[in-house]
Amino acid sequence: MKYLMLIRDMPNDPTPGDDPSAWVAETTARGVRLFGERLRPDEDATTVRVVDGEMLVTDGPFAEVREHIGGFDLIEVDSHEEAVAVAAAHPSARTGAVELRPLWPFDS
Repeated sequence: MKYLMLIRDMPNDPTPGDDPSAWVAETTARGVRLFGERLRPDEDATTVRVVDGEMLVTDGPFAEVREHIGGFDLIEVDSHEEAVAVAAAHPSARTGAVELRPLWPFDS
């Protein structure tokens, strides 16, 4: 089963989170983590919408939020319980949150 992990950070938190390098190395070595990256800050975001056939493009964050998505990881595990354990071991689970989203392939 493949899951997308959305790494949620608290942008105004004065205490930075732990470095995820050890988690990345360990889960990659086990073949659990398939891919992942950090994301640029919210200020670098672009939101694209099409409303009534008109394209609307907004630069920067869409709204003020308490958390932002700081990165993502794609993992592959045998069960939902294993996915939860992998997410719980990520440093951001202690300083922010990790959202797990199972992939839903187009052919199912």
